[in-house]
Amino acid sequence: MRFFVCTILSLTYLFCIAQPRVEFGKQRLAAVAGRGRSIFISFDPSNRQKEAYTIDVDGNRIHIIASDASGALYGCLTLADMIKAQGYPRHHLHLSDHPGMVLRGACIGLQKTTLLRGRGPYEYPYTPQNFPWFYNKALWTKYLDSMVNNRLNTLYLWNGHPFASLVRLKEYPYAVEVDDATFRKNEEMFRWLTTEADRRGIWVIQLFYNIIVSKPFAEKNHLKTQDRNRHIIPIIADYTRRSIAAFVQKYPNVGLAFTLGEAMEGVGQDDIDWLTKTIIPGVKDGLRALGRTDEPPLVVRAHDTDGPADLAAALPLYKNLYIMAKYNGEALTTYTPHGAWADLHRKLSSVSQGLVENVHILANLEPFRYGSPDFIQHCVQAMHDIDHANSIHLYPQASYWDWPYSADSVEASAGGVRHEGVTATGGRDGSVWPEDGSGSRLLEMDRDWIWYKAWARYAWNCNRPRQEEIAYWSSQLAQKYGCDTAAGHLILDAYEKSGEISPKLLRRFGITDGNRQTLTLGMFMTQLIDPERYGLFTLLYESEGPPGEMLSQYAEREWKHLPHEGETPVDVINSTREEGRQAMAAIDAAASHVTANRAEFDRLRNDMYCYHWLAEFYDDKAAAALSVLRYNYSADRDDLARAYTALSASVDAFRELTRLTNGTYRYANSMQTPQRKIPIRGAGGHFITWREMLPLYEDELKHFRIHLDSMRTPGFQAAAPPAFQQADVQLEGGSYYVLDDGARPYSDTDLVIRNVAAPLRGLKALTFPSHDQRRAGTTLHFKCSEPVDLLVGFFEKKSSAFLPAPQLETDASANDYGQAEPRIANALILAGMPAVNVYAWSFKPGEHTLELGKGLCLILGFVKPTGRTRTYDASLNEPGKKNLDWLFE
Repeated sequence: MRFFVCTILSLTYLFCIAQPRVEFGKQRLAAVAGRGRSIFISFDPSNRQKEAYTIDVDGNRIHIIASDASGALYGCLTLADMIKAQGYPRHHLHLSDHPGMVLRGACIGLQKTTLLRGRGPYEYPYTPQNFPWFYNKALWTKYLDSMVNNRLNTLYLWNGHPFASLVRLKEYPYAVEVDDATFRKNEEMFRWLTTEADRRGIWVIQLFYNIIVSKPFAEKNHLKTQDRNRHIIPIIADYTRRSIAAFVQKYPNVGLAFTLGEAMEGVGQDDIDWLTKTIIPGVKDGLRALGRTDEPPLVVRAHDTDGPADLAAALPLYKNLYIMAKYNGEALTTYTPHGAWADLHRKLSSVSQGLVENVHILANLEPFRYGSPDFIQHCVQAMHDIDHANSIHLYPQASYWDWPYSADSVEASAGGVRHEGVTATGGRDGSVWPEDGSGSRLLEMDRDWIWYKAWARYAWNCNRPRQEEIAYWSSQLAQKYGCDTAAGHLILDAYEKSGEISPKLLRRFGITDGNRQTLTLGMFMTQLIDPERYGLFTLLYESEGPPGEMLSQYAEREWKHLPHEGETPVDVINSTREEGRQAMAAIDAAASHVTANRAEFDRLRNDMYCYHWLAEFYDDKAAAALSVLRYNYSADRDDLARAYTALSASVDAFRELTRLTNGTYRYANSMQTPQRKIPIRGAGGHFITWREMLPLYEDELKHFRIHLDSMRTPGFQAAAPPAFQQADVQLEGGSYYVLDDGARPYSDTDLVIRNVAAPLRGLKALTFPSHDQRRAGTTLHFKCSEPVDLLVGFFEKKSSAFLPAPQLETDASANDYGQAEPRIANALILAGMPAVNVYAWSFKPGEHTLELGKGLCLILGFVKPTGRTRTYDASLNEPGKKNLDWLFE
């Protein structure tokens, strides 16, 4: 055991391991401890627990025993907190502690709310124009201090291709995409940031996507910056390997994390080759240049890739690999994960150095405040007990794409809101954070303090007794709002009741766990009664909530008098309605006791009201959907009348939600790109507020009323959309056939089309060998003098034999051609094959090459554009199902 004695005002160190961390801890102690006190600090190398410490107090003698430098830091911080809260310890005390999670990280995206002109998703160079806050050391100091106060030890910086902003390659000097002055700023800032982080025991990890290259590199070599269906080519592999090596050599204390899928083909051999032949060799090249033989940790994202296969191939080459997987997708839905997703997590944990649980995006929580310690504690317990994880990676609760700001509308000209912040020049004066001189914004890190504090508290120890936690959080909230602990308990109740609402609503009524859905902006009736039409992400129901029923399953079981299973839609309707009322009542009861941070309390109170009316909106609309689905079996128009009453109530609830958010929020979702699709496309800053959505829900109600009236006409029948019109293109190669009953779409099989939806009949479709589609994918090269749409049919079955339909959950480019939603669902029947849904790729005049991935699909022909029309469900493969979507459109 190694000892040294330190007098608070003049610490001297007898060791040289990570001295900056202990120096930082000494400074914190010096700020609160009195003169003349001696503190003995020692290191116990036999203690195998990382970041562990023991504090022994015996009279005037204090001894901190640490397992490592971070343990010494945390011991100093804990002692400083004790002195600040209770004074200098005067009695015997023995306190030992260590974290439950190995890596406890938060992340910041160097991303933006919208795409840059001429660039794809994730392509944001590090420049003062794109990220002015990145160069503000006062802001970083504030954030890093909040991290160390919460005992977080990793900081992830997310970007598609950071290398061209941070390193310069002699082989590819043209690849740098910032000017020389900015490049020097980036170098200096990155070194400063990593040094300051290390003083606080924080490891900075730079994350990048694959395969993305810089814009100047792409232009020089006549390539796209990213192309999901592009296979690995030598020049991109060489450029990326050299970029990684240069980065490791230049910033040796920075870790790397990376996404193998999404921007490349996804699951397949390319993922393995990219990891084992490009990334790991690049890291080793950089270490070799530094003369290092150790292996710094690398973090592999198990997103859109076969994580176990990746690790099996990589571990013989590199041992220190962590793997990261999304906890509940890009949302927060449950602390009872099960099924295939939980199985995958356990498998990943068993074959890696450790599993990092990624609490990702939280698209169902934006933008309202969320801070349920009880829900969060249960989630961390599930990470340990169900998923077998040993690390956590935490996204901002909201506004990830707009960091460092929150979505709240707070204008200095209107009085602003004073909070503990820093000015743009770095001074601390309690003012709101300026937004480039155009107004004022709340800092997300301040607004969502309880989000970070709760996750960090349970990442350190998730097994704290419930009653102690109620007392702890009631005290924290009482201090925050200047009230007694009884009122603090009421505020805690409001947080915890509201904390159940969004998770339950999404897991029982949602389309996806991905950030293409903004839950708080609502959903249309067609999305509730016919979610398959919108690309239903079934994992949401199969794994990311307790076992239960979808709306359609509940309606069927109810009609057939079958017993219900698990959590039902009616359970969620009843519970969230009550939880919304209880949250509102609790926050109202606390209001008269608040004496501090009143403006922030009023915003929190408004959010509790928002949760209440959000629950009312969904609960009424889900009740309407159940009545419509019942009509599918009953054909009783009284069911539709009941649906109309419930739908009208949901519009009233949304009207109240609009009133509460008008003027208080700038937007609902910070991602405002074509990738956001549910309830409606939100690109270009459109449909990002409740005020914009309200007229659409009012129109939906009006259409329903009109169609109910029309149904009274004898012989009325809903009409199919008009037939597609053939378009002329100059196609390179390819053979055509007429799309109709009896046609054979594949040249090397006997598969026969049995039935075709009316709008498709007579089109000139293309035939391909099925063997070629499965082995190499499908490539089309063509010219067109006018805009055209290309119709592609996807089989509705997940299998390596079939090309998967566009899916924004795993492919950020899945809407680059407007192809993210089907045009016709259940459009064809092929004997012995799954149902076929038809999507459309839209092309401008010119010469085009479309590369689709491996797997069977149907190329159904080029047609004249019809504009953005609703999806039509032809129901050819669903006997007995009525097409009811038309009632609302």
